Amino acid sequence: MKHVIALDVGGTGMKAALVAPDGTLLYEDRRPTGREHGPSAVVAGIMDFAAELRDEGRRRFGETALAAGVVVPGTIDEAEGVALFSANLGWRDLPMRKLLGERLGVPVALGHDVRTGALAEGKLGAGRGISRFLFVALGTGIAGGIGVDGRIESGFHGNGGEIGHIMVRPGGPACGCGSHGCLETIASASAVGRAWAAASGEPDATAADCALAVAADDPRAVAVWTEAVAALADGLVMAHTLLDTGTVIIGGGLAEAGDTLFAPLRAAVTERLSFQVPPALVPAMLKDTAACLGAGLLAWDLLSLEVTA
Repeated sequence: MKHVIALDVGGTGMKAALVAPDGTLLYEDRRPTGREHGPSAVVAGIMDFAAELRDEGRRRFGETALAAGVVVPGTIDEAEGVALFSANLGWRDLPMRKLLGERLGVPVALGHDVRTGALAEGKLGAGRGISRFLFVALGTGIAGGIGVDGRIESGFHGNGGEIGHIMVRPGGPACGCGSHGCLETIASASAVGRAWAAASGEPDATAADCALAVAADDPRAVAVWTEAVAALADGLVMAHTLLDTGTVIIGGGLAEAGDTLFAPLRAAVTERLSFQVPPALVPAMLKDTAACLGAGLLAWDLLSLEVTA
């Protein structure tokens, strides 16, 4: 069976799949990214994981994957296939496409994890049929994708959609990008987890634990959650004022809190607007498979371009 390799490299975990031409996930696997071991170990892990997927495809389907799509966080040069910088994974100027192509022996497409997740949401999920949308992923960090007429706008320098690095709290917490008070230092799932761990005295507490405590009306959790929602609303209103998107799609781990997040967030965004028409705030449909599905789409698109050329 014809298939491609799809690999989504996140700040804490990697998701991978073998993807059929119609977008069906034929096989899925996950493992930790291992960023605590340093950038070199992360890259080695990516290469090994991809090779294992290639071998799995051969065993299952009797043929090698036709191509691979890999998506990573941070700043990338899609045309050159280089991962320029990742605050969460610590690499700079990594020739990802070249390295993976040499390891796998197939064409490789490189994409930004969140923009590629936005692509999948636009084609297959909550953005389907919507001409203008903003996709925001609240995970280890925060990033976004700007959907315009079926494509995702990457920007002149490849930084389009980096809403996580809008400065919402000048002089606030240090960010891995080198600035202070960026949105992701306050409102990402990891930031909420850290704040709740400090407030609760539980060092292993997570954002999901905080959401549960909010639902139970724990005042400490409510204080942490309210600050995160306020910062997120500030960032979304800035983005909406510039982009005037009809729909904002929220994904990532923090979105799993459902109405615990969406109810106060909708209220906070609305109260910050003046002349702007409020956007629809909706949860992502593809959950944590969006970027992996998007990586598969990139791989199939790459093959289509090669045939056309």
